[in-house]
Amino acid sequence: MRVLFLGGLGRSGTTLLERVLGELPGAVALGEIVHLWERSLVLDESCGCGEAFSRCPFWCQVGEVAFGGWSAVDPVRIGHLRAAVDRTRFIPRLARQPAGGDRGGPLEEYLGYYRKVYAAAAEVSGASVVIDSSKHPSLAFCLRGSPDIGLRVVHCVRDSRAVAYSWTKQVPRPEAGDPGEMMTRYSPAKSALLWDSHNAVFALLGRLGTPILRVRYEDFVAQPRSSIRAIAGFAGIATNDRALGFVGDRQVELSPGHTTSGNPMRFRTGVVPIRPDDAWRAALRPTYRRSVTALTLPMLARYGYLGRRPSSP
Repeated sequence: MRVLFLGGLGRSGTTLLERVLGELPGAVALGEIVHLWERSLVLDESCGCGEAFSRCPFWCQVGEVAFGGWSAVDPVRIGHLRAAVDRTRFIPRLARQPAGGDRGGPLEEYLGYYRKVYAAAAEVSGASVVIDSSKHPSLAFCLRGSPDIGLRVVHCVRDSRAVAYSWTKQVPRPEAGDPGEMMTRYSPAKSALLWDSHNAVFALLGRLGTPILRVRYEDFVAQPRSSIRAIAGFAGIATNDRALGFVGDRQVELSPGHTTSGNPMRFRTGVVPIRPDDAWRAALRPTYRRSVTALTLPMLARYGYLGRRPSSP
């Protein structure tokens, strides 16, 4: 079972990347499965197709195939399991644990839910690769411990200053059904520290043997065709230019998807332009820009954001 996991800190362009990858034949984009148990099962938030999760034909069928219906799943139990195994502070322990080393334990039980969802989504969609854009590094470390998941990770990186600016903006969450509900916001300093830690942990995951492909947001929006072609090859998805779904060089046609959580652009359909978002260059306060640069300086250099060539993953 092949799983393409999009990892990195949020506001790095993962939702757009997932939507484009989801158009490839043989792939199905599922959104952020880490949030499915609470936001979809408990809160019944909207699927990317626009329907409430409980009324989405795709997810109803996935629930039947995976569990005999979603009513058989206890999200409270999954929440307890997540608290016990899927947290950033547990990454050192997860890194030391060999694949299949938790048989009968909470990690094995926790992964069982993900395996069933992935397998059912592949069966219902007919896809050979499922895409999970959960991003959380601790979940990626959990998944690497399952011998029956063929995990490949796309490590999504974006300039830390752009990410910091994006986290300061107010972004509505239309799937919540409350026009006043917004996505989480972070201060520039906090987002800088999270940017450092998330990227460092994904580098560790690669050193432990998990296949990882690093993709910079700036490279993706500059050369979307070649970026998608490279990711498809990494994921084992056979494709050609006609199958990429592009309309010209910088536009892609997106069909309705069935993503469970993510940036509001997951609801967009039709022809969507792929262009860089450089608003941060003018809008990020100079004091914030200097502080974020200082806090993330070594990794900015490593990823080629200071005029140097990016180092290898």
